[in-house]
Amino acid sequence: MELKLVNVQGQDAGLLNVNEAVFGREYNEALIHQVVTAFLANARSGNNKQKTRSEISRSTKKPWNQKGTGRARAGTASSPIWRGGARAFPASPEENFTHKVNRKMYRAGIAAILSKLVTDGRLVVTNELNIDTPKTKSFVSALNSMALSNDTVLVVVDELTENVFYASRNLPTVLVLEAHQIDPYTLLRCNKVVFTQKAIELVQEQYS
Repeated sequence: MELKLVNVQGQDAGLLNVNEAVFGREYNEALIHQVVTAFLANARSGNNKQKTRSEISRSTKKPWNQKGTGRARAGTASSPIWRGGARAFPASPEENFTHKVNRKMYRAGIAAILSKLVTDGRLVVTNELNIDTPKTKSFVSALNSMALSNDTVLVVVDELTENVFYASRNLPTVLVLEAHQIDPYTLLRCNKVVFTQKAIELVQEQYS
């Protein structure tokens, strides 16, 4: 399988042979959904805390007599059905949100996403991404040459150089990652994904 190569000037730079198992895989919506859901769930942290009945600062005295008042019986003012009371099933910081996904499934999911990007024309491969100066203007110029200035763009490189880092960090619609940092959610979230040739080789080694 071959992908078209372009340079930072947006000119044709030939063809790149890639592994069809990674970039020509059949689309599997159920697998992609499972992989993305698991990734987002595993990124969650237990930072929500609600009080149990033992943690509510209310009087423990019985509000009224058990019988003879005509009202429903009540034992404490910290009851979950009372205003200001506790929660029946409170959220806890120790709550575990993780989903388990087998390594083979995760690799297959990433490959299915990359293949979908190729099919939809959202994947761009450049032979190299050399930025001479750490200037945002230089990076924007390269994006304009590749007709990517109006999209949310994920740029995947083999190694993040200092110039690329400083040139891209002020662009709110651009994210630069190294090849080993890609994840299913970010790949799907961005309108266009740019890979350098060396990054493609690293991804093929990891997910083939």
